[in-house]
Amino acid sequence: MDHMHVIATDRSGRMGALAGLSLAILLSSLGTSIANVALPTLGPVFSASFQQVQWVVLAYLLASTVLIAGIGRLGDLFGRRLLLLGGLALFSVASLLAAAAPSLAVLIVARAFQGGGAAAMMALAMAFVSETVPQERIGSVMGLFGTTSAVGTALGPSLGGLLIATFGWPSIFLIAVPFGILAFALVWRFVPAGRVAKGAGRFDLVGAALLAAALGAYALAMTVGAGGIDAWNVGLLATAAVAAALFVIRQRRAAFPLIRPAAFRRPGFAASLVASMQVATVIMVTLVVGPFYLSRTLGLGPAHVGFVLATGPVVSVLTGVVAGRMVDRFGAVRMTLAGLAAMAAGAGALPMLAGLFGLAGYIAAIVVLTPGYQLFQAANNAAVMSGVPEGERGVTSALLNLSRNLGLITGASLMGAIFTLAVGSKDVANAGGAAVATGLHVTFGVAAALLLAALALMAFRFASNRSGTA
Repeated sequence: MDHMHVIATDRSGRMGALAGLSLAILLSSLGTSIANVALPTLGPVFSASFQQVQWVVLAYLLASTVLIAGIGRLGDLFGRRLLLLGGLALFSVASLLAAAAPSLAVLIVARAFQGGGAAAMMALAMAFVSETVPQERIGSVMGLFGTTSAVGTALGPSLGGLLIATFGWPSIFLIAVPFGILAFALVWRFVPAGRVAKGAGRFDLVGAALLAAALGAYALAMTVGAGGIDAWNVGLLATAAVAAALFVIRQRRAAFPLIRPAAFRRPGFAASLVASMQVATVIMVTLVVGPFYLSRTLGLGPAHVGFVLATGPVVSVLTGVVAGRMVDRFGAVRMTLAGLAAMAAGAGALPMLAGLFGLAGYIAAIVVLTPGYQLFQAANNAAVMSGVPEGERGVTSALLNLSRNLGLITGASLMGAIFTLAVGSKDVANAGGAAVATGLHVTFGVAAALLLAALALMAFRFASNRSGTA
């Protein structure tokens, strides 16, 4: 307890802890995005098809999604600091193994282990906020973490491309090793050990297996099918539904459930997770639809497309910490609604502004949408994590990250399918500019509707909370 108090009040200790936690988040998001750019290179290197090399990306995504909730619970039971250090060590060793992989099979296994390490980093880093900074600064730290995640996601493709061109494909995995070691050292030195609640119970292995089966089947259905619907997708979705139903039944009957059903009765908790998933689904629209519109309709070359796509992440970097401070000053409730309203305005206006003003209109809408996303993330995360008991912070943080992951996976598939349908051709890369513009209008219309639904959900949540406490 004394050690925790020293960490919480000593400025250098706080800075060291936040640096270690931020670096863990940066590495986990970088691991998601840096490998995509290597797929065209890895095919010829390992004499493999695109369907085979895409498992370099899918293995990481599946492992991090499937394991995140279970690791969050394990952290609550046996110590979050220990699990976070283990995750950083696993991530670093797996990165080294990936860089030295002699075959595609070894590389895919290494990426799965890397994803397992990233699951611990994502699940547990945010859970330390309450132990690291005072209550009134939680919003600022959530803004910092949001910025760090955006930097990692944005840096991946450009850094990966530069490293591959200069040093070869192993360098995109090797680059993570020294930073993983640095993050490990910072967490070891500055992050508080915390307390493991006595009588916290046992780990629900059956529940964890059922949840992993549900999430794994759902993620596979959304990613492998590339947005199409066939017998394989339907079978996987049915498996996910059955496993999810069995998981819910198990959680109601288990003496020590993985996720306590009472957690979802906490005011607004379920609504926050749903809204987080909706928002992440929408964020994928700019990444899925944007490149086609910029190249096919506006006629930009690859370099210019990359430059424009960097606008969103750059704006995230500039506004993330400010968004967090606004949450601390004006409160999570107001800023959650303001963030969703800004996102809905940006998504709704983008097709119109792009149609009227071309590239300038497109960028203007992104500049409205992105700060709204940062504001929502900081406010929603702060609202969820602020009132969480000590023994549930790991699994709660994991569920927040899980909702975002599922939103990104769903967005890539669902929004990609809607866009392809609206364009009217499966060969979107060679579709005409006008057809792609139509696809943009339809897809961003759906995105705006999703955001308005999330805004209505959160407004209802806050109104219900007020009336319930009046």
